[in-house]
Amino acid sequence: MASRFLLVGLLLATCSLVALASDPSPLQDFCVADNSKVLVNGFVCKDPNMVKADDFLFRGLDKMGNTTNAVGSNVTAVNVNQLPGLNTLGISMVRIDYAPWGQNAPHTHPRATEILVVIEGSLLVGFVTSNTDNKLFTKRLEKGDVFVFPEGLIHFQQNVGNSYAVAIAALSSQNPGVITIADAVFGSNPDISDDILSRAFQVDKKVIDEIQSKF
Repeated sequence: MASRFLLVGLLLATCSLVALASDPSPLQDFCVADNSKVLVNGFVCKDPNMVKADDFLFRGLDKMGNTTNAVGSNVTAVNVNQLPGLNTLGISMVRIDYAPWGQNAPHTHPRATEILVVIEGSLLVGFVTSNTDNKLFTKRLEKGDVFVFPEGLIHFQQNVGNSYAVAIAALSSQNPGVITIADAVFGSNPDISDDILSRAFQVDKKVIDEIQSKF
């Protein structure tokens, strides 16, 4: 009887792990993405006989990104689109550069948890829980500090120093996706009705129109 309960427990634990995974587990050693084929919820595998070491290599994370923009940051992504060898492996990473007082504006990754480490500088980071609590968890990070942003939750980082800052983050999906809140709400194509947004944000339509004109 005890062994039966143990077996059921193991089965439930295995099912839970599968259910919590952002990407499906690979069924072979690797499945290098073949970008020339039709996309079907991911990439099909390149012929293993055609795979090269370069399929597992990305160069360039040592280079600073251009932070001359409205938010003062730059994200260099290394996901399956840049590194085909990540296909089916359920992981990717980014380098984030911040100008002094620049920010990685509030955004969400619909398919991934993110874990971030500060390489240089000081960052104010945080995330907000889902409705109806909408609780903010925030912390100031220094060089070497690590912070995790749960999958799907809105989060942000801001450089709180007078010099450039750098962070590296890993994400639990080969293609985590990103939705920048301001861009999605005020910069959609076509525009979301100012009537809808004025009610949602409880402001005059003219305020919404002015904000939308900036995106």
